[in-house]
Amino acid sequence: MFPRPVCIDDFEKYAKTVLQKSIYDYYRSGANDQETLADNIAAFSRWKLYPRMLRNVSKIDLTTSVLGQRISMPICVSPTAMQRMAHVDGEIATVRACHSVGTGMMLSTWATSSIEEVAQAAPEGIRWLQLYIYKDREITKQLVERAERNGYKGIFLTVDTPYLGNRFDDVRNRFQLPPHLRMKNFQTNDLAFSSEEGYGDNSGLAEYTANAIDSSINWKDITWLKKLTTLPIVAKGILRADDAREAVEYGVNGILVSNHGARQLDGVPATIDVLPEIVEAVEGKVEVFLDGGIRKGTDVLKALALGAKAVFVGRPIIWGLAYQGEKGVKEVLEMLQEEFRLAMALTGNQQMEMGRESIAGMKDNQRQCLKLRDGVSSSWNNLEASVTGLKNLCWGVKYDKTGKLGGG
Repeated sequence: MFPRPVCIDDFEKYAKTVLQKSIYDYYRSGANDQETLADNIAAFSRWKLYPRMLRNVSKIDLTTSVLGQRISMPICVSPTAMQRMAHVDGEIATVRACHSVGTGMMLSTWATSSIEEVAQAAPEGIRWLQLYIYKDREITKQLVERAERNGYKGIFLTVDTPYLGNRFDDVRNRFQLPPHLRMKNFQTNDLAFSSEEGYGDNSGLAEYTANAIDSSINWKDITWLKKLTTLPIVAKGILRADDAREAVEYGVNGILVSNHGARQLDGVPATIDVLPEIVEAVEGKVEVFLDGGIRKGTDVLKALALGAKAVFVGRPIIWGLAYQGEKGVKEVLEMLQEEFRLAMALTGNQQMEMGRESIAGMKDNQRQCLKLRDGVSSSWNNLEASVTGLKNLCWGVKYDKTGKLGGG
């Protein structure tokens, strides 16, 4: 009998014992040599927490909002595709678990449950749609309209996938959906990634992406998308400050700092390491979120202290699904919630707005990690002061509010 999970890694260990190898490999693996996959997790250890003492933490408030929707905690669910490979209830179990704990779920375009089925499973739940832009723009338009019609609260446009990343495990396994499953948002076999199509000797999903997804998308497509819907639009997959600024100029309502779970381009930075410069770049004009590598409550605190409004978790949800379906997903979310609550208490923070002074960073192994002292930021909203102060303290130089090297 498998012992009761006491951390997120335990859920993964269980999932590995019950999932078919090609399915486990699909969910677990990253691109190429998987350097970024490892660094997404390891990078959190480069940021240290400095707790305050004798701060009344008898009551901890974890509530926040995402795109105007109030949620119980700043921990939401990423759009992991094809969840019925992990459990028969798939996305239905996930959305019910999210609703049960009071947080939001982002549904993948490539889900094995449809937009409508997920909405019906948790009509009062907070749901967003992750969107790819297809070569056939009418398909994309219909996806957006269906999301709006079924009560979804926002569109997260994936901007980092003109082609699918090179995932060695998927090529070795000749990955494709099991015969009894299909992408339920589509009717035809070619768009539903049906095994009846036959995808040859490589990754079937890479071939599907090359055939279906529009690799010509550019910033003007955000303007096109905004004309289709009144829903808020978030750019998912931003890793550079200049891209973040351009996204804001084109009218997005949010930025999701993401490297696609390290599944696209190996060798890119860990998301937590680029978060501060992106937060600084948008100057508080839009909400900034983060995914990639969240495995503990302290990871959540570090991301929020560096400016994220909320974090999104992907693989841990799949491991929870494989463990016990809806109950397993709920256990994963509640575990992260309680770990985050404890991290807040042990760093002396009653509310998330107090958390910035708890974080310090390290530029690299040769530079001393220094405390982000009191007075750098007195408010969760004082983004410029927080990031500028972090640079000054950790790198021993002074920066002005624009981030440029200053005198003194």
